[in-house]
Amino acid sequence: MKFSSFFTSLALGAVQIAAAPAELAARAPTLFLCGDSTMARSSDAQMDGWGQYVGKYLNIPVVNRAIGGRSSRSFWNEGRFQNVANEVKAGDIVVIEFGHNDVGSPRSNDNGRSVCPGEGTETCISDKTGETVYTFVFYVIQAARLMTAKGATVILSSQTPKNQWATGTWDGTPSRFVSMQQKAAAALNNPAVTFVDHFQAVSNMYRKLGSSAVRALYIKDNTHTSPAGADLSSQAFVQAIYQKMNGATSLAPHVKTPVKIVY
Repeated sequence: MKFSSFFTSLALGAVQIAAAPAELAARAPTLFLCGDSTMARSSDAQMDGWGQYVGKYLNIPVVNRAIGGRSSRSFWNEGRFQNVANEVKAGDIVVIEFGHNDVGSPRSNDNGRSVCPGEGTETCISDKTGETVYTFVFYVIQAARLMTAKGATVILSSQTPKNQWATGTWDGTPSRFVSMQQKAAAALNNPAVTFVDHFQAVSNMYRKLGSSAVRALYIKDNTHTSPAGADLSSQAFVQAIYQKMNGATSLAPHVKTPVKIVY
C-alpha cells in the first residue's frame, strides 16, 4: 500500500466527502474501533478488551475491529485500516488506539510490528524483509485520512496504561506513544480529527482505586485486564469523552446519561 507525501499533503487530507444533511439525519452514526488486544474481544475468559464494553454506555451501534497482537504498522500493512474505511459511511465515528505493540526496532530482529523511531517522516529499513518502515505518527495519520476521506470523524485515543501498581508502588509514567498520538492529531489540523487521552483517564482511575483493586484487574499479566477491568477502562474512556477531557469530540452527543464517574 503506497503512502502519499506526509506533511505537504496533510491539507488535502482535511477535505471530506460530506453526505447530504437529510441522509445524516436519517441514520445514526456507527462507532468503529481500531486497536489491539487491549481493545479487542478475547477468547480467554480471564481477560478482555475495553471495546467489548463501551457500547453499554453509548446510544449508537459499535463495531469492534480491534485484533490482538497488532500495531499501527501491522494494522496498516494487513489492510485492516482499509477494510474499516470500506465499511465506514459519512457521519460515522472511528476510534484509533495503538501503542502496546509498536515498541521495538525494525532495524534489530524486526517482529513486523515495531515502528520507526521518530515523530514525523523518519523511515527505517527492516533487517528481516527490507521493508521501509514509517513512524507511529505517520501510520496513524494515514489511517485517519482514510476515514475522513469517507466523511467519518476520527478520535485518536492514547493507549491504555499497563498495571501502574505492578510493583506495589504507583508509576503513572506514560508511554511515548501517548504524546505521539496527540501530535498526530495536531499534525492533521482537521476539525474532523480529535484526541482523547484514554491513558490519562484510566491512570486517574487507577490512582483513585489504589494498589490492591488495580492489581486484582490484571490476572494474566500486567498489560491485559480482566473483563471487569476492561469494562472500567471503557467507562474511563466514556467519562473522558463526556467531560471533554481534551476538548469536544463527535462522540460526546452519543454518550448515555447519567455518566458513571470513575476518576
